[in-house]
Amino acid sequence: MDIGIVIVLAVVLLVGLVNAEKTERPKWILMFKTPLSLLFIFAWTLQPAQNGHFTGIVLIALVCCLGGDVLLAFGSRGTFLLGLISFLLGHVMYAAAFFTVGNVGSTMAIGTILLMVAAAWVWRWLEPHLGNMCIPVLAYIVVISIMVCGAFGILGNPTLPPHARGTIVAGAILFYISDLFVARQRFVVGAHANRAFGLPLYYTAQFMLAFSAAWVPG
Repeated sequence: MDIGIVIVLAVVLLVGLVNAEKTERPKWILMFKTPLSLLFIFAWTLQPAQNGHFTGIVLIALVCCLGGDVLLAFGSRGTFLLGLISFLLGHVMYAAAFFTVGNVGSTMAIGTILLMVAAAWVWRWLEPHLGNMCIPVLAYIVVISIMVCGAFGILGNPTLPPHARGTIVAGAILFYISDLFVARQRFVVGAHANRAFGLPLYYTAQFMLAFSAAWVPG
């Protein structure tokens, strides 16, 4: 299947998902969300891998995120916690992939400083609303921050193709921002706007990471 067809299908499913979210009915949400998330895994297969180790870890991350997508669709506290764990594992896998090819240098140092500031702000924003979810959410903030720092390490590796570096760091940042909308929906203000903005950012990030995995040389 052509990459262009995959993108068109993803856009159609995404529009359906955003509208299905208005119903707050898991059956309708899963009808669009499951094939859409499967599609970013399919996107991973469309190009031959140059670095089998890197792309293999990215695939595990994508599968973990697929599990998180399905679990979050049910909307209960229990499935939300399981979904959080599934996404946490996804971020751990992304971080592992990024650190295998990233450079520990000035670019990563700048990214670390920016992420520390962002994490402190996010924690200050969310903490009053978390109740007994403080520890899981704090762990999530730490892990996703490490993941984005790893992406900055890739950005700082001049031996990698510029389009791969730019796409990976952009995908990681969009993933981070999309999770802010998930947190706002769950803990601060429940509103359809969270999904209308967050879901496009999330799926854009996943497709960027799925496609760019094949661009990293061995």
